[in-house]
This record gives sequence, C-alpha cells and structure tokens, in this order.
Amino acid sequence: MVVIMKMSPIDKEKSKKTRELNKILPEVLEITGYNQLSLNARLGGKNNQFLDIRNDVISSPDHFVSLWMQGMMRYLDSLGNNKTNSNVYELHNYMKSHEIVRRYAFTFLERMYLRNYDELSKERPKIEDSIMWIGQENASYGLLISPRFEGDNWENDNSEIRRFKKRYWTIGHILETGLVVPYEEDTIKFYDVEQYLTFFKNTLVRASGSKYEKEIANKYCDFVRSSETPENVPLLIPEFRYGGIEKKHIYRLDFTIIDPDTLEKFGFELSPWSSHGYLSGTKDKKQKEINAEAQRNFEKEMKKHKDYFREHEVFVLIYTDSDLENIENVFNDMKKYLTGKEAQHQLKLHVLDEFLSYS
Repeated sequence: MVVIMKMSPIDKEKSKKTRELNKILPEVLEITGYNQLSLNARLGGKNNQFLDIRNDVISSPDHFVSLWMQGMMRYLDSLGNNKTNSNVYELHNYMKSHEIVRRYAFTFLERMYLRNYDELSKERPKIEDSIMWIGQENASYGLLISPRFEGDNWENDNSEIRRFKKRYWTIGHILETGLVVPYEEDTIKFYDVEQYLTFFKNTLVRASGSKYEKEIANKYCDFVRSSETPENVPLLIPEFRYGGIEKKHIYRLDFTIIDPDTLEKFGFELSPWSSHGYLSGTKDKKQKEINAEAQRNFEKEMKKHKDYFREHEVFVLIYTDSDLENIENVFNDMKKYLTGKEAQHQLKLHVLDEFLSYS
C-alpha cells in the first residue's frame, strides 16, 4: 500500500516559493553577474548581523523581510564612507534598481523564514502569564503550558515552558496539555479536535446560560473545523477569571483570545441590557435614586474592563444589545484575532519605501 503524505500549508508555501525562485533565477543571475551560490550567500549570509535572530520574535514572512531591510540599512550606515566598497551596498543597488532582483530577494527571504518558522515565530510568555484559570465559580479549570501537580495544587514546570512545541494558547496547546482541576490531581484530556470542541461548547460555554455565548461557540466550532490547520487556531477562551483560582471571583470575561505570535490578549464582553444594565424595583424609587443606581452599575462595568487591562493587559471589546442583534458581525470581529497578518504586510510596504529611497 502506498501512503501519500499530505503536505502542510507551510511546506506547500515553501515549494511554491522554490518554484518562483527557479523561474526568475536566470534573469537575476544575468543582471547581477553572480552565480546562484554566491547570490544566495549574499542574501542569507548576514542574517545574524541584520537581525537579532536569538531574541526577536518574527511573526510572519513579511515581518522577517521588513526587519531584514531595516538591518541592511543599519549595517550600511555603520560602514560610513566605506559602504560603497561593500558587497552589501552592491546588492542593495541591484535590489533598488531592478524589481526582479528585489522579487527574488524577498521570495528567498520569505522561504528562509518558513524553513525556520518554529524557531523564529515563537514569543515566550512571562512566568506570571503562563497559567490561566477559567470557568464558572464551582466549575473552574486551569490551562497551563507545562503542568505538574506540586504540593496540593497545579503549577508550571518553568524550565519546560520554552521547550513547549505547540503554539501557545491554540487548539494544539490544549490537545497537548488538557485542562487541570484545581486542588485535584486530575486532568481532562482531549484526544482530537472534535472532542475538545464538544467539551468547549457543551461544558465550558453552556454553563454560562447565555444564548449569545452559545451562538458564538457554535460559530467558533465551525470556524475551527473548516480550518486547514485546526491545531494552529487560537483558543476562544471562555470565562477568563480575573482573580485566578480564587473561588470568590471578582470578574470573568465572556471570551478571551491570545495571539499565539505576539501573546497579546483580547477580551470580548457580550453586554445585553437585561443582564448588565437593567434596573429592577424602580416603581417606588425617585429618579435621583434610579440615576445613582444606574451610574453605579455603569462604573462597576467600566472598572472591570480597566482592571483587566491594568492587571492582565487585556484589551476588551464590548458588545451591547444593538451589536448582539447581528451575532455574525460580532464573530467577524473575533475572526480578525483568530487569523491574519495584515499589519505585518503593511509594515513591509512602509519599510520598502524607505529601503528604495536609501542611498
């Protein structure tokens, strides 16, 4: 029996870029007078001087190319009056003057990034950010990176956090670690994507009783199922607990997404009037009392969001009744944080203008 191995999206993209390079190589060699070995050495040979490979977290091919261009310009500046005698200066001029040389260089660098994706793209969380407690008051769970039961509760093995192979805070992450039960040496393991999605929808989200959260959960499950690489999809984390494991919690966020590349946190609060603003028993109250109660409710809600930002650096998007009339639009907002690298592409275009005007 012949087993056909399915190529990953990254492998497909690397193969595509290799075909592009081979197609335009003869013209590039004719323009530059280099041979292929020399050309590739000039493009890849000074990465350690152009970029801080050891410490920079580089989240996309566009980001890599942007940093490389900036590094080349810094390197040339450091040569001062001697830069015109440099091979780097010569390469810059070819790239500046010939679009096809520039296209070859960028494609070559993008492929290089993809070949080293795991090493270059991974932000490491701070120790204090490497554990999340989520869920309702009597049904909370811990999501850790390198969980171990120590003493009477769970903690991370901090020496193993940097060695974690999966992308942090993604479907792949939770399949690797599962969830832990506070103060119990028990874990909840998930053996495939579908098993986790079932638990997410029917246990984690269903407990909230919110019809809006259930609708979002269904759309998220469909989104994960339709993804080419479900394990790389960021988790839609329900009920992120502000006070962590403390049983008497102060706040919970309806949903949180953590960008696996930058580790930025984005919260989503579904705030219908019925549960977040409605005032009952107003019949016998004076207008002044009603206004004061409404103000207290509003200030309490705003304090929650400010406190999340101050303590956990979570940016919170708030959706009220008019937003919740179209739940599709709400989830479309969430999808922006589940996919996409448009910001890095815009950075590349901005740096390219500076690169082409450099002299």
